[in-house]
Amino acid sequence: MLHEYNYNTQRKKMALPEYGRSVQNMVDYALTIEDREERQRCANTIINIMSGMFPNLREVPDFKRKLWDHLAIMADFKLDIDYPYEIVKPETLNVKPEHIPYSAGRIRYRHYGSYIETLIKKAVEMPDGDEKDQLICLIASHMKKDYITWNKDTVEDQKIFDDIREMSDGAICLNEEMLHLDISAPQQSSQQRQYVQQRKRHANNNNNQKRKY
Repeated sequence: MLHEYNYNTQRKKMALPEYGRSVQNMVDYALTIEDREERQRCANTIINIMSGMFPNLREVPDFKRKLWDHLAIMADFKLDIDYPYEIVKPETLNVKPEHIPYSAGRIRYRHYGSYIETLIKKAVEMPDGDEKDQLICLIASHMKKDYITWNKDTVEDQKIFDDIREMSDGAICLNEEMLHLDISAPQQSSQQRQYVQQRKRHANNNNNQKRKY
């Protein structure tokens, strides 16, 4: 004799599947009860069962109110009983979230992101000095990390320097003699000092050249 199986995929979709099919069946049964007092008693029993399923949440504020909200939702708001709380309104359940505005600004290199462009702009506006040099060094190192993360490939330092020059509209010009990008974290402080010292030597050489003339 063949048995007819009723698969979950063939059953009515549950509004709140976390309570299981048995609780949903109880709610469906409550909807068929004609006597109001008996229907109310059935609803109270269902709430007690639902509460016992999540004992660790009983101390949560408005826990009972949420249970009655859930009962109303599972009954598709058709259960005519005296609710002890003002239950949630059906129209509030399908409210679409507000549209999140996205920046309309053009990002030249998406793998660097807009944050890097903002930092480069900030560095360009800063007066010459150690603080500016250290920021440029950090920007270059972070750009190399971002490039490798997105492209999963090695990249020559000169590529990073070329991108910085383009993104700064030629205001920041680096080369491999001035800076070597070692993206390992322990090397960052020594790398910054090396770049700052190199910039100072470069500035001193320019000043000496000017004095000769």
